[in-house]
Amino acid sequence: MKRPHGRGPHPDDKKRRLQLSDVTREARDLVWTHRRRLALGAVLMILNRAAGLVLPFLSKYVIDDVINKARADLLTPFALVLAAATVVQAITSFAMSQILGVAAQRAITDMRKSVQAHVEQLPVRFFDSTKSGILISRIMSDAEGIRNLVGNGLVRLVGGFITGVVGLVFLFTLNWKLTVIMLLVLGTFGGAMAVAFRKLRPIFRERSRINAEVTGRLAESLGGIRVVKAYVAERAERVVFAKGVHRLFRNVAATITGVSAITAFTTVIVGAISVIVILIGGRAILANTMTLGELVQYVFFAGLVAMPLVSIAEIGTQISEAFAGLDRIRELQRMNTEQDDDRNRQPLPDVRGDITFEDVVFSYVPETPVLKRVSLHAPAGSTTALVGSSGSGKSTLISLVMGFNAPETGRVFVDGVDLATLRLHDYRGHLGVVLQDNFLFDGTIAENISFSKPHATRAEVEEVARIAHAHEFISDFEDGYDTIVGERGVKLSGGQRQRIAIARAILANPRILILDEATSSLDSESEGLIQEGLRALRRGRTTFVIAHRLSTIRSADQILVLEHGEIVERGRHHQLMALGGRYKELHDRQHRIEEDIFVNPGEDPSRVLDEESVAVSPGRAVGPRDL
Repeated sequence: MKRPHGRGPHPDDKKRRLQLSDVTREARDLVWTHRRRLALGAVLMILNRAAGLVLPFLSKYVIDDVINKARADLLTPFALVLAAATVVQAITSFAMSQILGVAAQRAITDMRKSVQAHVEQLPVRFFDSTKSGILISRIMSDAEGIRNLVGNGLVRLVGGFITGVVGLVFLFTLNWKLTVIMLLVLGTFGGAMAVAFRKLRPIFRERSRINAEVTGRLAESLGGIRVVKAYVAERAERVVFAKGVHRLFRNVAATITGVSAITAFTTVIVGAISVIVILIGGRAILANTMTLGELVQYVFFAGLVAMPLVSIAEIGTQISEAFAGLDRIRELQRMNTEQDDDRNRQPLPDVRGDITFEDVVFSYVPETPVLKRVSLHAPAGSTTALVGSSGSGKSTLISLVMGFNAPETGRVFVDGVDLATLRLHDYRGHLGVVLQDNFLFDGTIAENISFSKPHATRAEVEEVARIAHAHEFISDFEDGYDTIVGERGVKLSGGQRQRIAIARAILANPRILILDEATSSLDSESEGLIQEGLRALRRGRTTFVIAHRLSTIRSADQILVLEHGEIVERGRHHQLMALGGRYKELHDRQHRIEEDIFVNPGEDPSRVLDEESVAVSPGRAVGPRDL
């Protein structure tokens, strides 16, 4: 599945790879964090394995003493000891599962919280080049693998190692020559395992990447289902998804083949050990150097040594998968967040809202500037309107005001202080935003309005809804303010979503207000009402307005006309009209279209700027957010 043109490079495409030592350190820190539960689990594992040694140990005495020497008096004590060992095994297995299972889930939860918090603090430019589905996969799926580091996996591996060492000690005491031969076989197995896991780890890493890409595209497809259906693109989406899941299938098949090969090789090793024991052990019995009980005991202990090897394939694979997940999580956590940058910046307790641009240059693509030496001054409490054809740089300028991007050269000042030296978290706390395509969360209307002020009372929510002229339609719903709006507000009309977004901005009581075509989704009557609310909201606040309908910005303190990333005209409405330049041209053209509505009902006068953009700059490339 190809990534769309314009996406940023995927981290896995880089030549640089995280060092194994980095991931090992991360795993060590993770284990240390949960050391108490792991230590308790290890103690329980030792008790469990010690109880498991009772049966192999008693086997020699049952055969040589009870059976061969007819010592019936030993049967009851042996049976009681074995029963007690069985009870201990059952209790420790249950306790171990509970303790380590909870530890694993706690670790997964903490990891997801940590990664999610880190991701949300990354700069906006990161999200411009990364699919949300990929990030969701990293937060949810990659963290899942660490259960094998702080859960049963690692403890089982340690427990198997301890059991193997104890078993080897007994084997050496029973028949050291046979044990040396068996160790040579096991050494071969260990070397093969090391090579196999080194080969499997990149495959597991690739699986996580493919899964994230497929999940990302699926999320996009489902999120844009109306566009998919409108253009009858279901089949095309099926093909794209099928290619992705088939890539995932091939990767999973490769890991299954690898794990199956390890399991098969383990079976061969266990079989080889059995053959050696039969051949050499049988000869030792015939030569009277071992008793039958000792041989049975040897077989039991050989099984205890070999049994952990059988589970190494499963546990080792799981731990390799956990390391692959940590690898990818580590990549994200190495990225600098806005909070990291804020630590070296000065706090901003209050904002008056005086905004100044000084020779600002910005580009998304190197050597293709979207803004070219832009200078402007928006005094505190003033309204600045941005006008221009699509791709002229209006939205990019607004993104710089909001601190989503930083100038390549030049500076942006807030109350006379360079924005690059101020804490973005503090600064954005004074912003209010109403966008053309406003995002609503899948919750109630009240929750969406109070998103800008989570502890707002219902009375405050209703007050701002009235100002935004949303109270009327909200009251018509059966559940009123508790009506669920659906994903992205799909259950509401465009105008209703817009009014809720305006109410949300009013509730924030910002010092700096951003209005990006805030009334685009409203009919003429609603727009007139909303304009009244917006005028009240703008009073005393520094406001930046992007508007295609020029009639909505006549009262602006200054109007900036942008073309090709430059301010070509500036002034108030009457000044620009008297100038007879680009603004008057746009205004007159739009006025003619508004008159034509009587002839062509349904024509949107706001389209004038888009039509003009085609005439002014055909084929012009623009930045990804410069729309």
